[in-house]
Amino acid sequence: MNALLARARRVRRTPFTEGVERAGVTAWSVYNRMLLPAVFESPEADYRHLKDHVQVWDVSCERQVELRGPDSARLMQMLTPRDLRGMLPGQCYYVPMVDETGGMLNDPVAVKLAEDRWWISLADSDLLLWVKGIANGYRLDVLVDEPDVSPLAVQGPKADELMARVFGEDIRNVRFFRFGWFTFQGRDLVIARSGYSKQGGFEIYVAGGDIGMPLWDALMEAGADLQVRAGCPNLIERVESGLLSYGNDMTRANTPHECGLGRFCNTQTAIGCIGRDALLRVAMEGPVRQIRPIAIGGAPVPVCDRLWPLMAGAQTVGHVSSTAWSPDFGTNVAIGMVRMTHWDPGTELTVAAPDGPRPAVVRDRFWNDHGSR
Repeated sequence: MNALLARARRVRRTPFTEGVERAGVTAWSVYNRMLLPAVFESPEADYRHLKDHVQVWDVSCERQVELRGPDSARLMQMLTPRDLRGMLPGQCYYVPMVDETGGMLNDPVAVKLAEDRWWISLADSDLLLWVKGIANGYRLDVLVDEPDVSPLAVQGPKADELMARVFGEDIRNVRFFRFGWFTFQGRDLVIARSGYSKQGGFEIYVAGGDIGMPLWDALMEAGADLQVRAGCPNLIERVESGLLSYGNDMTRANTPHECGLGRFCNTQTAIGCIGRDALLRVAMEGPVRQIRPIAIGGAPVPVCDRLWPLMAGAQTVGHVSSTAWSPDFGTNVAIGMVRMTHWDPGTELTVAAPDGPRPAVVRDRFWNDHGSR
């Protein structure tokens, strides 16, 4: 089926949509009610270029929830089981956010601009409404809003060189999951060394849509000899790297521990977290299922647009949620949720794929695992 995406004002364009269309986008997705490019040339060609060169991604859909005011730090801690007391302005933290049952609501990046000002850089969900509800229900002295900030990512092995040409050599000194303030056309912008790939790069938090296309064009012009091109988060590279997708690999039905995110939960010390009591029980008892990397045999698998059951004989022991054929590793790579009885590395299972049963093996680590946030 090759149906087109019906465009309407409720699916918002971005400050960079003009550049994305000019670059020849061939597929879109919708994320936080905004257009998100999904493919340019092909998933395989986009993957190869990302790993070899540098790409500019329109990820404006990573909307920001801004907390501003005396109670902003307290509200941030209420949202996540990660202990934020040691976080300093200039740092970014990956923060699982949970409800009162310990279920995942989002897995954003928290950006601490000042002691009384934070951005929550969202995955795809209505977290803004949850945060507003908590702030008002607890009568906190904090303003919660969505600012006019649209992230633009620069990803790939040549990202440092491209960014230095546009923002100056000091950009190279920004450490991983840290940010600095850099100027473009008189506008001060937050730029963090981060991004939704393991190829390295930056995320530019573009404040004000009026400089969106001038910045896009400046990056494209400065990187012409670096073979810069427009890109987007790539399914193959994401699954190889074990980068989870909220709504695909995890939902509110899962705790951070089930998602393999327990290392980002300081449940004992994150006093005030709304889901703390529920997560203390989970941490003590341990999860009964957990996300694992899965290798799937056979020819390239179709796109996984629904959960595929993982079987041990006639018994369902989990499911696969994201799949791709990896050209670099010569196998089908996948992310799956597996019961503890069958999650040990080397366990042989069967995937009930749409085109028939496939042999599958649980792995000990993801293929392109270079560390975590």
